[in-house]
Amino acid sequence: MPLPRVPHWKPLALTAAALLVGVTVPATATATPAAPAPPRTSVGAHAHTYYDDTYYKDALGKTGPELKSALHTIISEQTKLTYDQVWDAIKTTDQDPANSSNVILLYSGASRSKSASGGDQGDWNREHVWAKSHGDFGTATGPGTDIHHLRPADVTVNSIRGNKDFDNGGSAVDGAPGSLTDDDSFEPRDAVKGDVARMILYMAVRYDGDGGFPDLEPNDKVDNGSAPAIGRLSVLKQWSDEDPPDAFEKNRNQVIFDKFQHNRNPFIDHPEWVEEVW
Repeated sequence: MPLPRVPHWKPLALTAAALLVGVTVPATATATPAAPAPPRTSVGAHAHTYYDDTYYKDALGKTGPELKSALHTIISEQTKLTYDQVWDAIKTTDQDPANSSNVILLYSGASRSKSASGGDQGDWNREHVWAKSHGDFGTATGPGTDIHHLRPADVTVNSIRGNKDFDNGGSAVDGAPGSLTDDDSFEPRDAVKGDVARMILYMAVRYDGDGGFPDLEPNDKVDNGSAPAIGRLSVLKQWSDEDPPDAFEKNRNQVIFDKFQHNRNPFIDHPEWVEEVW
């Protein structure tokens, strides 16, 4: 088990509205009117979101396998993108709040021109946070194109991460300050540790063996290879707890819901559900 880490709180990001200024929805994606960012109010031990009375109503009050099953049913209702459509979607979901011509790269935090997408050094490309070889789903429409876990990353850093599991420790990653890696694992910078954890756990709930795709599950080991599993679950849970959703992550979830897939990552709206499911 990894040693406890001191929580790192994210800096306050710009408002969700700022991210959406000047954004054009790709013609290939189905757009719907933008909804207001979901307010959160305290209800007992949990937070109540705008979507609890509608989107999540069938999940409320459940725990464990029942909660996971209810969330799977809810979030499986989605619009699917092609792998080509992902390029344009990411330019919207990960837009730099301070520069609408750029995207924020996941592992480095760098702001890079939207036009620098490709496969050459200095470009950014589409990183599968749940590595596509873990379950061998490739870039097939479904898990291979689900933008809840597809993020822009520097080409070289993406190659360094490869298909490694997530865990603490290792040596510094060139081009991604604060990230570490070793032979079988990758540790992202503190500001996105929770983001990574919640993306992994979303994938485990969304893809449970139906639709012709593998049953994705987190486990508590590394070096999972081609098995439909990614670890280390105990570390991912710790990261989610220490690094709660910030404005950028919440806005990204909202943009995906409003403009592209029309489904949500429940662990961004309700981080406490991580512990209730796992």
